Amino acid sequence: MSHIEVRDVSLVYDTPAGRVTGVQDANFNMEESEFLCLVGPSGCGKSTLLNIIAGFLAPTGGEIRIGGKVVTGHGMDRGVVFQDFAQLFPWRTALGNVEFGLEMKGIGKAEREEIALEQLKLVKLEKFVRSYPHHLSGGMQQRVAIARALAYNPAVLLMDEPFAALDALTRDDMQRLLADVWRETRKTVIYVTHNVAEAVYLADRVVVMTPHPGTVKIEVPVSLARPRDPLSVDFLDYQKQLLRQLGQETPQA
Repeated sequence: MSHIEVRDVSLVYDTPAGRVTGVQDANFNMEESEFLCLVGPSGCGKSTLLNIIAGFLAPTGGEIRIGGKVVTGHGMDRGVVFQDFAQLFPWRTALGNVEFGLEMKGIGKAEREEIALEQLKLVKLEKFVRSYPHHLSGGMQQRVAIARALAYNPAVLLMDEPFAALDALTRDDMQRLLADVWRETRKTVIYVTHNVAEAVYLADRVVVMTPHPGTVKIEVPVSLARPRDPLSVDFLDYQKQLLRQLGQETPQA
């Protein structure tokens, strides 16, 4: 049995203009500790599908299973990182933000501080534990968000274009950091991105979604040794393969 099973998942919205299909009959499975990227054109439903897996949206058809159990809502077995920097609590320090999920689990102060400090060290922010979000750069805020999602030890990490709002150099640094964090924690990760180069850099497997209504078009395993060289011929070949599936031609920087 796969760790995550996405079975014939569909979602239909009611709008003033009528019913709109956001996701249609999406299917894929994931193994434990696998890093999977969802890519596709804007509006193809990849973020919607991630929100269904997170339990924030209920599918109108099909089901999600994690560890054999049907997802019926959000649970502590899934950590979520969004693109928006506002996901952090501005009145809490980096340490306080990372401790939040542990508080919700009822973990005592001394233990949750120890765990939070360990996670902040993992994302290389041990010198900024007492800093508030407005004192931190965008990349540092996203590192806090990753640490917070990891702190209560979820089985699955769900990430919705977390680096899309960052400048190119910071995004590259964050991709390398995330690859290191994943290598150390071996979490099961589903990562939504519109950036093909990012998907090739991070993923064990890339799921390409079709334009609206979104469904799974093809799955592409990425058989490259880690750490990956974005300038290698094999890396660029994977980019070209994915871009062809997306109806594009030019590799992304």
